[in-house]
Amino acid sequence: MAQTIRRVAYFYATIEDQPGEAYELLTQLASLGVNLLALTAVPLGPERTQLALFPEDAGKMAEAARHAGLSLDGPHRALLVQGDDELGALAKVHARLAGAQVHVYASSGVTDGRGSYGYIIYVRPDEYEQAAKAMEV
Repeated sequence: MAQTIRRVAYFYATIEDQPGEAYELLTQLASLGVNLLALTAVPLGPERTQLALFPEDAGKMAEAARHAGLSLDGPHRALLVQGDDELGALAKVHARLAGAQVHVYASSGVTDGRGSYGYIIYVRPDEYEQAAKAMEV
């Protein structure tokens, strides 16, 4: 895999910061057939956590949430980059976006330890199409 870039949707879910809360939500989504491409979690103060859920199929996620009575915020849009891990891989991604004058306001990435990486890029909604064009998706 050299590098693949795709448009992805994500939804926010806010949960209580208690052991097992994320497990319960993720188990429920899996039982409803929702496959996730990525997940991030950040604290919202001492009592709550915000999950960003990146489903493979946004329509299926929305339907599953309705069926289960889950309160989700979204869909929102981001870019998912997956590729071969090499020195400067993320710098190359950012060079393309900077060259297009796109503001990256958040991102999250990880390597798999076997030579590949995944990277989620959040851009301003009004710059999303500009970012997608810069990344050729």
